[in-house]
Amino acid sequence: MNEQNIEDIISALYDMVQDARALPLGADKCILERDKVLDMLDEIIAQLPVELKQARTIVESRNELIGQARREAEGLIRQAQEKADQMVSEEAIYQEAKRQCHEMVMNTHARMAELRKVSNDYMDDALRRTEEAIALSLEDVRDTRT
Repeated sequence: MNEQNIEDIISALYDMVQDARALPLGADKCILERDKVLDMLDEIIAQLPVELKQARTIVESRNELIGQARREAEGLIRQAQEKADQMVSEEAIYQEAKRQCHEMVMNTHARMAELRKVSNDYMDDALRRTEEAIALSLEDVRDTRT
């Protein structure tokens, strides 16, 4: 059963409950193979930490991406500032340097915001899918236990 993922196991549990024979005079009660159901639940429990570890890995990747964007932005700002400092000798050159520096800073902030948004969207989507899978698994486990 190790090669099955959580969704497959839950689907098999669902099918098992759906196909189980009903008890006489108890349409909402059925007979299941206890050991088989318990084995499947144990397999789900064993795989949940893997799902959680994947979610943590995604969060770490997002944080790393944001950190990289921040370092890139700081480097660009530092370069812009250095370039502006070199151009202060004449007023016209100074004004142009100031404009370029401001433009670079604005571009850097825009790029940083874009990278943050993309990484947050990716992270949100991945966490949402993980949360839905875990919630569905938990709901199915609770339904099965009930």
